[in-house]
Amino acid sequence: MTTILVVDDDQLMRRSVSIGLQNAGYSTETAGSGEEALAKALEAQPQLVLLDIGLPGMDGLETLRALQQAVDAPVIFVTARRRELDEIVGLELGADDYVTKPFDIDVLLARVKAVLRRAAVSGERGDGADPLSHVVGDLALDRSAHLATVDGRAVALTPKEFQLLAYLASRAGEAVPIADIMENVWGTEWIGETQTVYVHIRWLRTKIEEDPARPRRIHTVRGVGYRLTPAEEDELHVA
Repeated sequence: MTTILVVDDDQLMRRSVSIGLQNAGYSTETAGSGEEALAKALEAQPQLVLLDIGLPGMDGLETLRALQQAVDAPVIFVTARRRELDEIVGLELGADDYVTKPFDIDVLLARVKAVLRRAAVSGERGDGADPLSHVVGDLALDRSAHLATVDGRAVALTPKEFQLLAYLASRAGEAVPIADIMENVWGTEWIGETQTVYVHIRWLRTKIEEDPARPRRIHTVRGVGYRLTPAEEDELHVA
């Protein structure tokens, strides 16, 4: 049975969400703080985490970083903060989706199913359907080790940044449409804005480009999407 860890400092919220998930056939664990969430995650090894941003003490963003080191599970942010910045920052750090309070339990269940389905597909591809390594000029990615290097230097990427870069690397030299990126990196059920792709590309450029304002590897193809090329080919493309 799929286990979902529900992390929220509101006891009533934890209880109601847990009941809804259990009625849908999931097993649940709950935590009221980031510290408790980390302990529960290490013990239960959940397949998905529902994580509130506004936690006391270690907040949701700090908890996300800690969970990424402890378990290999997708994370859905649950937040009462309506500012888009919180949502984008959460996704930048590696959260797979977000739901804004108040929400209908059916909406949450739909998001849960979509994220779990994407995680399952990603796992199947990692078992051999897709190449486990890509080399594009001085950029190298090892999917099995979740390692990216530029000119031999390791680059720290969030899970979503790595997935995005790996997908572009798998189609190196091609002009990859935004729609293809959304479908293959975020999944067909993703109902967020395409703005998240632009934000992730911007962050990737800050990590793999010498001058993010004049990218030599990730090129914008206006009206289409993005193209990943070896750095030495930058003179042939318009950034």
